[in-house]
Order: sequence, then C-alpha cells, then structure tokens
Amino acid sequence: MSPLDISLADLIARLDEELPNADQLSRISEARLRAQTLSDLGDQLIDHYVSKAKQTGASWTEIGDAIGVSKQAAQQRHAPAPFERFTNLNRHSIVLAQEAARTHKHDFIGTEHMLLGLLGEPRGLAYEVLVAKAESAQRVREAIEEVLPPAGAKALRGHIAFRPESKEAIEQARRAADDLGHDWVGTEHTLLGLIRAEESPAAQILRNLGFTSDELHETVKTETAERLAAREQ
Repeated sequence: MSPLDISLADLIARLDEELPNADQLSRISEARLRAQTLSDLGDQLIDHYVSKAKQTGASWTEIGDAIGVSKQAAQQRHAPAPFERFTNLNRHSIVLAQEAARTHKHDFIGTEHMLLGLLGEPRGLAYEVLVAKAESAQRVREAIEEVLPPAGAKALRGHIAFRPESKEAIEQARRAADDLGHDWVGTEHTLLGLIRAEESPAAQILRNLGFTSDELHETVKTETAERLAAREQ
C-alpha cells in the first residue's frame, strides 16, 4: 500500500499559514472542522468503492469483511441514502410533502402528501405532466383532497415517518429512473413511482385522473428526451 501524499506536518503548516493571527483556541476549532472534513472525505472514498463492489455483485457480508465491520454496520453506514440521486426540485417536493402532512396534522407522510408535494413544485416536469392531463392544477388538488384523511388533533414537530406505500413509491421512482437510463431521480420519476405503487392512494388518484402506468412511462420518456435534446442544441 502506498502512503497518502499528505502528512500531519503538512496539515499543521497549512492551518498555521492560513490563520497566522489566530490564537490556539481558535486553531483548535478550525482543526476540528478540518478533521471532520477529512473524515467525511474518507467516508466518501469508501462509499465510492462500496458502490463499485456492489455493482460487481459483492455481498454486504464481503464488504463488511473488507472494511473490518459487521454486515449490518457496513450496510447501515455505506448503503446509498434514499434521496441520493434526487434532483433539487424533487428533494423540494419531498419537503413539501412533509409540510403537507404537518399542515393537515397527520402523523405520517402518505403518497397523497407526496402528490401534493409534486403539485407544489411547478418547475418540475411532474407538475407539467399532471396539469396537462388534468387540464388544471386545481382539479388535481381537489382529487387529492377528496382522499386525504381527516386532520389530526395537533401538528407534529420534528420527524414525520413515511408510510410503507410511500417508501415503495420512492423505491419505484429510483427503478423508473434506472429503467429509463437516467442517472438522476426527478419529479417525473417520483410521479412514475407513485402510480407504480399500485395499492397506494396516489396511484388511485392518478388512475381516476386518467393516467396509466404505461402511458405515463412513455410521456416521461418522450419529455425527458426532448429536454435533453434541447439542452444539447
């Protein structure tokens, strides 16, 4: 194994050079921040090769052995984050879904809330597809509100958990992106994920609005291809 081209002396010299007038306590605080950055980079380095190993068929047991931890510890620390490939617009739609649940005083994030989240992000392709089919955002909103459970007694603070069907929709969104050969997961993929979670309230809402899974897949495929082509011109 080749040594890293970095040493403690290098780190100290660089910190002292960049903070020539700082006192020792300030340098401790800065050193702590830099140590955290180094630790984060180390985790990202491991994550990179874990991903490569998974692509070649390595098991979590084998990966854990390579790292020197248990299978469970390796999976918990280095498994891809649920929203790792999500675009900023799609992440925002998830935040809006959480806020929709909080506003309605629900103690869960359901697929109906996720659909509200997509409707709340008009810059996303999912919004355009929804409105084009339903002919208005208001019609989509009314269809969602018809199936929303009654409001709870009080709004929750902090974390609100996803329902199992919502987790399924998130996983289906990632699969939809993979099926289309996309390396991102956008609002359009979440919309596909929702209709593919066939027993979910959102899937029923979408079917009532006239969507089918196959038709939606082709619409997303066509729209994303056109957008990519336009960017290349």
